[in-house]
Amino acid sequence: MLCYTGKPIFSVDIHPDGTKFATGGQGEDSGKVMIWNMAPVLREEDEKNENIPKMLCQMDNHLACVNCVRWSNNGLYLASGGDDKLVMVWKRAAFIGPSTVFGSSSKLANVEQWRCVTILRNHTGDVMDVAWSPHDIWLASCSVDNTIVIWNARKFPEMVTCLRGHTGLVKGLTWDPVGKYIASQADDHSLKVWRTVDWQMEANITKPFSECGGTTHVLRLSWSPDGQYLVSAHAMNNSGPTAQIVERDGWKTNMDFVGHRKAVTVVKFNPKIFKKKQKNGSSPKPSCPYCCCAVGSKDRSLSVWLTSLKRPLVVIHDLFDKSIMDISWTLTGLGMLVCSMDGTVAYLDFSLDELGDPLNEEEKNSIHQNIYGKSLAITSTEAQLSTTIIENPEMLKYQQERQISAQANSAPGSTGPESSAPKLNSVMNGESLEDIRKNLLKKQVETRTADGRRRITPLCIAQLDTGDFSPALFNSVPILPSGSSMSCQLAPHVKSSLLITSASKIEPMKALDSRFTERSKATPGVTSAISSTVKTKEDTSSDSEDKMATINKNLSFSKRKPELLLDGGEVVEKRKKGRPRKDKMAAPIAQSFNQITPPAEREPSRVAAPPAHVAVLRLPTPSTQKAFSLQVSMEPSVFLEVENEMSVVAGSKLSQLRCSRDGRDWNTLLPSSVVTAAGSSDILAVACEDRMLSVFSSCGRRLLPAIQLATPVSALHCSAHFVMVLTAGATLSIWDVQKQKALVKNESLQTILSGADTTVSQSLLTQQGVPVIGLSNGKSYCFSSSLETWTLIADKGDSLVQCADFRSCLSTQDAPVSSGPLAVMQGRNLNAGRLASRLSSTPHHLQHSMTLAFLENQLASALTLQSAQEYRYWLLIYARFLVNEGSEYRLKELCKELLGPVHKSAATAWEPTTLGLHKRELLREVLPVIGENLRFQRLFTEYQDQLELLRNK
Repeated sequence: MLCYTGKPIFSVDIHPDGTKFATGGQGEDSGKVMIWNMAPVLREEDEKNENIPKMLCQMDNHLACVNCVRWSNNGLYLASGGDDKLVMVWKRAAFIGPSTVFGSSSKLANVEQWRCVTILRNHTGDVMDVAWSPHDIWLASCSVDNTIVIWNARKFPEMVTCLRGHTGLVKGLTWDPVGKYIASQADDHSLKVWRTVDWQMEANITKPFSECGGTTHVLRLSWSPDGQYLVSAHAMNNSGPTAQIVERDGWKTNMDFVGHRKAVTVVKFNPKIFKKKQKNGSSPKPSCPYCCCAVGSKDRSLSVWLTSLKRPLVVIHDLFDKSIMDISWTLTGLGMLVCSMDGTVAYLDFSLDELGDPLNEEEKNSIHQNIYGKSLAITSTEAQLSTTIIENPEMLKYQQERQISAQANSAPGSTGPESSAPKLNSVMNGESLEDIRKNLLKKQVETRTADGRRRITPLCIAQLDTGDFSPALFNSVPILPSGSSMSCQLAPHVKSSLLITSASKIEPMKALDSRFTERSKATPGVTSAISSTVKTKEDTSSDSEDKMATINKNLSFSKRKPELLLDGGEVVEKRKKGRPRKDKMAAPIAQSFNQITPPAEREPSRVAAPPAHVAVLRLPTPSTQKAFSLQVSMEPSVFLEVENEMSVVAGSKLSQLRCSRDGRDWNTLLPSSVVTAAGSSDILAVACEDRMLSVFSSCGRRLLPAIQLATPVSALHCSAHFVMVLTAGATLSIWDVQKQKALVKNESLQTILSGADTTVSQSLLTQQGVPVIGLSNGKSYCFSSSLETWTLIADKGDSLVQCADFRSCLSTQDAPVSSGPLAVMQGRNLNAGRLASRLSSTPHHLQHSMTLAFLENQLASALTLQSAQEYRYWLLIYARFLVNEGSEYRLKELCKELLGPVHKSAATAWEPTTLGLHKRELLREVLPVIGENLRFQRLFTEYQDQLELLRNK
């Protein structure tokens, strides 16, 4: 069983769609990044259900401890930074299949495949924090080498700049939601704010940190979603630890959150902005919007503050055995995960009664209009536009004209939102907005408490929503009805030994001792300074007191054991029969590339039953649902929603297909219920109950006339511009939509479905339009349209695979190709020679022949699958094996094939490329390998000379 057995977890981050979360920490001998399913954390019945995986993926590529994991705002990438000085960026691999660890009967599996797409190398010390800018334009990383590096997230691994100025270890980063500033906090007792316009320092704040002694592992600071406040981690006030509040207006430091007994390590603002919840029946009072912020400390406690209350909304003492390391809120603003050095993660769940009502888009936009003179929608696109380089001169001309007319319209003195249209760049750089904001700040509510202290109720400005996800599409994030109680449950990797905390421990912060009260006088205007113990009438906000009482009463803890669901053969079998997902989008992408397993077996409807002489129905078919939706492409993001039998016209029932591509929508009607749908970034295909297959472009244009299928659909896949259909009658067809022709036509699976109980357990379509079918007996086939036959590409029971010994031929530079179709069908890591060690008694020549046969099989399979990367990968291993084993005859044959004829002649049938790879380029890669063995010096020189001759021709 794999889980963080008590090893520290340094970071946690919830995916923007709320379906999964990532953790980073220490593995056995490496850093560990893990991706977990959110469902078992949110719902007890899902946690108990063995078919719902708890862990989705584990990545051990970091060479040392992982200090930070962060999802990009659009949810496509995950960035991780570690003690190995590296920042790795991960992306979900296109081929998805439950890949068990190869050859093991264990249930350990990666349900999702995430692969490292880029490694960012520049830091000379441990990377402590990483942060994506709004709109994912930049990725920032900071390190104990005292620097912050800004990377161009549109063109990894390009570096934009390196910010130098800290004289101590930089341990935290946060972007302002407008993308105008980035703030960093370091061990040098300073918090620095940098401008993104010229990457120069805007402010250097040191006063609140001058007393800070000792050090914390991280200093995770946070910017409020309205951009008004920046809250630091570890600060001091009258020798008490605080979280310092820095106002954006003039970078003033008059307020702080007090009460923790030890240094604050992490601060995290809730992504939502709230307003007071209206009591039923009472007339709505206009209330000032406010933000919500969670603070975690080395004292193992967590406090949650609303900027509208003087005291914390809730404090949880001794939540963990060790320091809190990271906090992540769900995008709904109602749930939060907190992780600790003690190797556990806690989930806390709030209700709207406690936090208030989140502002809706309109309210946010109106606040935005007041402050930025722009609505949210415009700002977000312009922020992206302003970083786009205009290449077309015509385009530039129009852009300049537009700016001139915009300036002419915004006459001085006019205040209406319509008339104030700032220049293109002023939105991104926020220039003209600062003046508007200053005026607004003068209007903020200031009250005096009984003892004469100033108390400012901050004005909040709406968050710039940086996600590309429309919340409407992600109805998978459950808002849990928890009344006014706050429950705290522990997520997957939790120690069972934790005691259940008694409610009595949870109480308002004991910050009421004289030390805090005294020093608060010295710091006027402390929002959160907790007033003296003698409560006067005006002082007590009965509202918050009652709230505290109910929270204390109802606060229940349930801590759970770390039972990891290790997804293996049986689970997949169960899933094949298909329990329809509770939440439509729970696994949005899993359905997109290949619906691995046909959901549910059902009786073919009598109406659509084929005539008796047609093939018997061998494969299960998905059942018709009233409505379903799926994400068919990540980049660009394409969502598909189907609503069956939405209206009846002239006796026929119509079904609606809605598609949203990068926020642009289209819809179409079909005369029959949609059974299953699939798509790629180019095309969408839907199969209906009347056995009609329709294919549309991603903009909604019909690309093929409706195709009549002989039997109902069992599985449907799209990849690039290819559509593949597997029917219940066990036939396979593939169409190339671009060329409007069939690549494979009604090919029967009878040949490969040997034995009555063999069925299809997995099917996929590669980017090149090659179909791959995995069977329940462990064999995988692909249909080669050039050879017009089924070819075996993987067999989990094949002894050659288990006895082949090619470990010595694996190159350190070549990352294993784990996302190609061959690797997906063969299992995650082909354990080179799993049985080879046991076969030490096997004569060497037998071992040699087995390995040779295996490697040649791999090459042939990669060729049939048209998987160029995997072909190159196995070719180099094959070459290395031949060199190590001294097989001169085969090596010569290989070189000859790659070099081809030196002189042109009519008789030659040699092709210069294979799968788009130039053979002579491949030979250039093989030659250094040959050069490693002295006995092949002659061969090496001969082919090197030939290549030289050809180059000079």
